[in-house]
Amino acid sequence: QVQLVESGGGLVQPGGSLRLSCAASGNIASISTMGWGRQGPGKQREMLATVTTGGRTDYANSVKGRFTISRDNDANTVYLQMNSLKPGDTAVYYCNALTGVQRYWGQGTQVTVSS
Repeated sequence: QVQLVESGGGLVQPGGSLRLSCAASGNIASISTMGWGRQGPGKQREMLATVTTGGRTDYANSVKGRFTISRDNDANTVYLQMNSLKPGDTAVYYCNALTGVQRYWGQGTQVTVSS
């Protein structure tokens, strides 16, 4: 089992920045890729960014160039730096961790982009 706890969400004005954090615990050694997804109002959950144990990253086109994912393997933490935020980025953001058998999700943190 893997447990994930997100933090860092909140209210930010358009054009602003936020940094999300996700702390993993439990069977840490089983985790390979970690990532972030989000689910906006009335929308399906979408994967935004992933990072492998070795640091290789991948991004959805919707956030490429604005969001940066990073990972601290020693601290078992993954981050999502979000810049140039837009109202369309308003969503619940979820951390996830992939093991050999399943993908675990955190409970999410709300990000609201509004003036």
